[in-house]
Amino acid sequence: METDSQNNPQERPTPSSNGRASMEDSDLLIEAVKDEKIELVQQLLERGADVNFQEEWGWSPLHNAVQVDREDIVDLLLSHGADPCLRKKNGATPFIIAGIVGNVKLLKLLLPKVADVNECDVNGFTAFMEAAVYGKVEALRFLYNNGAEVNLHRKTVEDQERIKKGGATALMDAAEKGHVAVVEILLQEMGADVNARDNRGRNALIYALLNSDDEKVKAVTRLLLDCKVDVNVRGEGRKTPLILAVEKKNLDLVQMLLEQTAIEINDTDSEGKTALLLAVELRLKEIAQLLCHKGASTQCGDLVAIAKRNYDSDLAKFLRQHGAVEDVRPHTEAWKPQSSRWGEALKHLHRIYRPMIGKLKIFIDEEYKIADTSEGGIYLGFYEDQEVAVKRFYEGSTRGQNEVSCLQSNRANGHVVTFYGSESDGGCLYVCLALCEHTLGKHLADRRGEAVQNKEDEFARNILSSLFKAVEELHLSGYTHRDLQPQNILIDSKNGACLADFDKSIKGTGDPREIRRDLEALGLLVLYVVNKGNVSFEMLKDLRTEELIEHSPDEETRDLTEHLLVPGDNVKGHLSGLLAHPFFWSWESRYRTLRDVGNESDIKTRNTDGRILQLLQPETSELPTSFAQWTNEVDEYVMKKMNAFYKKGNTYQNTVGDLLKFIRNLGEHINEQKNAEMKSKIGEPSQYFQEKFPDLVMYVYKKLQNTEYAKHFPKNLNPNKADV
Repeated sequence: METDSQNNPQERPTPSSNGRASMEDSDLLIEAVKDEKIELVQQLLERGADVNFQEEWGWSPLHNAVQVDREDIVDLLLSHGADPCLRKKNGATPFIIAGIVGNVKLLKLLLPKVADVNECDVNGFTAFMEAAVYGKVEALRFLYNNGAEVNLHRKTVEDQERIKKGGATALMDAAEKGHVAVVEILLQEMGADVNARDNRGRNALIYALLNSDDEKVKAVTRLLLDCKVDVNVRGEGRKTPLILAVEKKNLDLVQMLLEQTAIEINDTDSEGKTALLLAVELRLKEIAQLLCHKGASTQCGDLVAIAKRNYDSDLAKFLRQHGAVEDVRPHTEAWKPQSSRWGEALKHLHRIYRPMIGKLKIFIDEEYKIADTSEGGIYLGFYEDQEVAVKRFYEGSTRGQNEVSCLQSNRANGHVVTFYGSESDGGCLYVCLALCEHTLGKHLADRRGEAVQNKEDEFARNILSSLFKAVEELHLSGYTHRDLQPQNILIDSKNGACLADFDKSIKGTGDPREIRRDLEALGLLVLYVVNKGNVSFEMLKDLRTEELIEHSPDEETRDLTEHLLVPGDNVKGHLSGLLAHPFFWSWESRYRTLRDVGNESDIKTRNTDGRILQLLQPETSELPTSFAQWTNEVDEYVMKKMNAFYKKGNTYQNTVGDLLKFIRNLGEHINEQKNAEMKSKIGEPSQYFQEKFPDLVMYVYKKLQNTEYAKHFPKNLNPNKADV
């Protein structure tokens, strides 16, 4: 019989006079609950034992009372202030444990005192899930009727999610445990999602096949199949339900799965094994024969040799009758991939069996995934034995059609990713492209912080030159790309670049706005590349034109970027002229240009009336230059040595003409033996003058570009040359 103090929290006995319950009484309280000694529990509570004391693993008296399934002790503890929200170290509350026990009366006692019927422990288990795990039908129904979410996925801690743990549902739990009645109730009464997936992509059918009781597995599988469960889902090691059924050596289960019209009988696991190959290896003659009768391919390995090794001549004969051929080829040297980054995955894919899709060998698996896309992802593959990247679309996809159309029209474009061909199968379009090592973004990220040999950025010049040529030829073929960004530029093993991803491209609109859009994106890419990716492409997209130009590290980049961001009205053929821009000149070419201009007779003779010196004359409105007082900037010894060639009073002056003349004369004589000391101070002249006067080349270029003196500029090898 309960006392008043048990029923009225206001009249409970207070703890001992020192203000806290003794540790000994608290330990005794938990032991008394475990031993189900309700009288002792009451005595200890009246003596002041801590009703919410938790032992090392977080078990409180209330947790233990629920576990031993004693409603009276639970009620007693609650009346003395037991906290129903206390959690064990794994996060389980008494309410969740009540789901395990399956006592509806306990659940009714605790439910009004919990915040949420779907509260979960750290592994994501709710009371409803626990009831499913332990096959507690009545508890399951009670929780469902009180708002439990049937299709809730198990939410686990972040580090577990990162390795794809968690995500299971109550249906998966019941299927794995073989609780046939629970599975039936979940599916037929509670609307459980038969094709829900956990964080590893497994559904309830995969879980059902984990159970060791074949009769339970068959019963649960039948229920799931009747509800149209996906029979081609994959479990551990990429094994399909059919492969798992073969592993269980269960003919009835294999037969049940083969009756499903959607079954992919030739699917392979991560080792490239099909259900038939596995059946032959496991000496399962009846299952192997059934698979063959149902149309399984015998071209999935050396089946005849395996059967013969197992001394099963009847099976070997049967397999030959169904098209299997014994492989008698001599052992060949191990195949070696060309790609270094993707080498190991390619070796594995090359070794395993995969059913061919036309000329394509591919396995849609995370191990072989290169990247995600908006549709079907990009995977490693072999097209006519060539290593390829395979971009997957759904058949009929507008993006897929755009991709193929643009690639076919630009096969001759040497700066666009090589297109090998395409295949269609199972509602998917597979576009096969040359396999590269990295995207531009990853390439730059991997090399961030590397030591630079000198300040000349040959990589940026070469990458952007290839990109400009790719886009120029694309425009000439009538296409615009419309999605130029770092991840759509690929870098091969030799650091060459090619343009990719044409699924947003369009043809034939003639709209200059589309061309301008590509040009503006190229401007952003110039800044992204010259800044080594340290300024994100997304950030650059958010900046105004004036702000963008401020990110230019030198005059050449600044001028090139301006031409792209503000191209003017005539945008057609705009890139042809820009390919002749000084940005694309090597430092040696820039130096050679300055020398050649300095070799003009009017410059050598200081003919101030000559056209070239008048053209080179600075305007009063022009900004100061690095070479305005150039004679003070050049090494003092070198300056004296060069002036010594002239009579007194005829020394070099601070004019552009004299600077060009100086560069020409120094270039003519610096390698002479008598000028060895001067050479040691100057070093490499092309680098010296580029670093000493970084704005000189652009100054000369702008002054002379549309004149007869442009003949001194490096010849643009592009056949579509136009003036900038």
